[in-house]
Amino acid sequence: MTISDVKGSGMANTCPVLNTGTSDVKGALKAGSYKFDKFCIEPTSFQVKEDVGKGKKEFIDTKLMTRLTYTLDAMSGQMKVGSGGSIEFKEEDGIDYAPTTVQLPGGARVPFLFTVKELDAKVSLIITMGDISAFSGDFAVPSYRGSSFLDPKGRGASTGYDSAQALPAGGAGDSEELAKENAKSTKVLSGKAVLSIAKYDPSTGEIAGVFQSVQPSDTDLGAKVPKDIKIQGLWYAQLQQ
Repeated sequence: MTISDVKGSGMANTCPVLNTGTSDVKGALKAGSYKFDKFCIEPTSFQVKEDVGKGKKEFIDTKLMTRLTYTLDAMSGQMKVGSGGSIEFKEEDGIDYAPTTVQLPGGARVPFLFTVKELDAKVSLIITMGDISAFSGDFAVPSYRGSSFLDPKGRGASTGYDSAQALPAGGAGDSEELAKENAKSTKVLSGKAVLSIAKYDPSTGEIAGVFQSVQPSDTDLGAKVPKDIKIQGLWYAQLQQ
C-alpha cells in the first residue's frame, strides 16, 4: 500500500481491527506490568446533551463538521493487571487530542477538543458473559484555544487587550456578563471514559474493544457554559511486557 492509496481515502483516520484472539480476556491476560503502546481511539458517534423540553435534557445526535482528522493515535501509557483481574491504566503520551466540531439539528455548531489526555482508569466492572472487562476513569480536557488566542476585539488570556470597552456608564464594565468576555480563562476541565475489552490476542499482544466518554465542549475561553459531549467508538492497542 502506498501513500497514494491512503491519501483522501479516510484510512488514516481509522484504527486497526483485531480479527484474531479470544474474548476470554480475564483468562488470557496474565498478571503483570505492561506498556500500553500504539493506543488508538476511533469515534463512531458524537452526541450533545440538549434541552428537549419541560426541563428535560437528553443526548441528541449531531452531524460531524470536521474532516477525517479526529481519531486519536500513537498514544502510549502503562497498564498493570492484578492476579484477581484488576486493571490500572494511565495514558502518558501521543496524539491525544483533536479539535472537532459537530452541528446540532437546529444548525448551531458545537466545537470541542476531543481527548483522553492523562486518562487514569481502573476496572469498574466485569461482565460474566464473555468475561469482558471494562476499566473507567477521569481524564483532562485542555482549553479548546490557547492562552495566546485573540478574539475579534483583540482580547486574550496571556496577550492582547484586557478590555474591549472604554468607560461604560454606571459601572457596566464590571458586570458579570462583560467580565466573562474580558477575563479569558484556559482552565483545564475533566471528562470520564469507559473502555471495554472485547478481544485480546496473547500471541501478538494486541487488544481491542469499544469505548464511551463524556466530556465538556469549548467554553470560548471561559465566556460560555460548556455542553456535555458523549463520544462512542472503537479502540485498539498493543501490550508489551
